[in-house]
Amino acid sequence: MAKTHYDDFIRSRITELRIAKNISEHKMSLDLDKSGSYIRGITSGSALPSLKELFNIISYFDMTPAEFFAPLDDAKTPYRELCEKLKTLNDEDLKKVSTFISWIEKKE
Repeated sequence: MAKTHYDDFIRSRITELRIAKNISEHKMSLDLDKSGSYIRGITSGSALPSLKELFNIISYFDMTPAEFFAPLDDAKTPYRELCEKLKTLNDEDLKKVSTFISWIEKKE
C-alpha cells in the first residue's frame, strides 16, 4: 500500500500532541493498554493504527476527531471561506443563498 500524506499527518500529529502533553511514547502506549513500543511503531512509519485505535488515540488527547484533523483544514480556499461565512448566517439568509444557488444551477 502506498504511503500518503495522510499517513504522515497522523504520525506527526500524534507526535506533536504527545510532546505537548509531555508523555513518552512508551508511557502513552501503556496508557492505551498496548505494548510499550506501540506508539513508536506508528510514529516511526512501520505501522498505522486501525480506525478504532485512532479514535482511542484521539480520545487519549481529550479531543474530537474534528480537532485532531483541524490542521488539515488550514487551506484558505474560496470554498472554505464561503463555508465559514455560511455558518454565521441566520435561517432566512441561508434560504436566500439556497435560492441563489438554485438559480445558478438552472443557468448551467
